[in-house]
Amino acid sequence: MKKTAIAAVIMISATAAVHAEPITIYGLINVSAQSVDEGEGRFSEMKSNNSRFGLKGDYALDDGLTLVYQLEWGVNVSDSSSSNVTARNQYIGLAGGFGEVRLGRHDTALKMSQAKIDQFNDFEGDLGALWEAEVRANNSISYFTPVINGFGAQLTYILEDSADAEDAYSAALFYGDENLKNINFYVSLALDAEVNGYDAVRVNTQTKIAGVTLGAIVQRQEDTETGLKQDGWLVSAAYPLGKTELKAQYQTLEDDNSFSVGLDYKAGKNTTLFAWYSSFNLETPQPDRDYLAVGIKHRF
Repeated sequence: MKKTAIAAVIMISATAAVHAEPITIYGLINVSAQSVDEGEGRFSEMKSNNSRFGLKGDYALDDGLTLVYQLEWGVNVSDSSSSNVTARNQYIGLAGGFGEVRLGRHDTALKMSQAKIDQFNDFEGDLGALWEAEVRANNSISYFTPVINGFGAQLTYILEDSADAEDAYSAALFYGDENLKNINFYVSLALDAEVNGYDAVRVNTQTKIAGVTLGAIVQRQEDTETGLKQDGWLVSAAYPLGKTELKAQYQTLEDDNSFSVGLDYKAGKNTTLFAWYSSFNLETPQPDRDYLAVGIKHRF
């Protein structure tokens, strides 16, 4: 799998160079050294935090259409196991005045609706550690409407690819700017139906006040097989001090909760040094756990 993925990148890159067609090769290397206690004693580990590489591009077509594509793979740079290279978002699609349609494997509308509120995305304190509905869907069709006066929508339709299964969908409506630049506010409402065995509703909001980025999410999720309903909420904050950014986040799911604090140091345009601590207090049969980490991430 690893050799095949790398060979594909090289071949496609070479073809693009010959035909002078637009293509971008990109990636993220994100590695931390961690002290971990998951209920059976403390140990140390090296962790690759969703490191990835990929290529993407777009091609002008006739009639005002544009071909768009992305092929992205996850890379475990701290381990040499057979699962070292895994599939992430991979799609081909068309864009135009109607918006954009993508066919393939893609994050659902609900997953994307949280934008940049999760301050510990890709780490142990990622909101997906407590909540369901963080799905990258196979066999999916994603549609993005044009953004008009800050308003937009996304729809994901998932083909279950089995005679005894049901198709699923995910939808989101949003207003504002997830980067908090053009509009200093972001809010979205999203829902899943039959996605990976769960129905879910999520409300997200984020803004910046006096230099502090504040975010909040409320979620209700229901197991479609057992009917178990669970509610949770999350609040996050980030504050820059020169090249350093201080971060904190608190999340709940019924009686379970997690708390994370951390700091990022901008060592260069694309390089960040970081340190964080995450603690989970769980009422489930799983033991409480905590993590302390230092690491580095670099984008290219």
